[in-house]
Amino acid sequence: MNKKLIGIGLAVAFVIGFGSCKPKQSAYKSVYEAAKERDVEENTTSAAVSKPATTTPAYTNESVRKEKITPVYDSDASGLKAYSVVVAAMAMKPGAESLKERFGNDGYNIILVRNEQGMYRVIIASYDSKEQAVAKKNAILSKYAELGDIASLKAKYGIPFNDWWILQREY
Repeated sequence: MNKKLIGIGLAVAFVIGFGSCKPKQSAYKSVYEAAKERDVEENTTSAAVSKPATTTPAYTNESVRKEKITPVYDSDASGLKAYSVVVAAMAMKPGAESLKERFGNDGYNIILVRNEQGMYRVIIASYDSKEQAVAKKNAILSKYAELGDIASLKAKYGIPFNDWWILQREY
């Protein structure tokens, strides 16, 4: 009887001890997303401060992030151009592939790329000019905004729609 109680006690202690050691991915994700938002805000603020207030096309005020990237899949290489609309940046390949699949189910031809730091970029459109990329980004976001239910779209894809950005490919 005594050995049985000790065995049960050890089993319970084992479950409790190792059950609480799971990594908190959501905590890491929220810290990463907050840092990314600050980075985008700083880029936007510095771009707005350094440019004079004039009437210029919307694409000239759009901030651009430059990176050396490579396609994850050879089949994506032909679709990758100089300027791309990035909908998400992810550290883990399975998350990027999952997002690619969800957008693909809605008819988008998503391109996955990886930068030199190992981050995956999920690209929804890629063009030769910045103007085309910005226009496509704005068109897609306007389409979703017209639906009037951004919250359900965010829940569907798991990404914030106000955080899309333009990536300029460095060679």
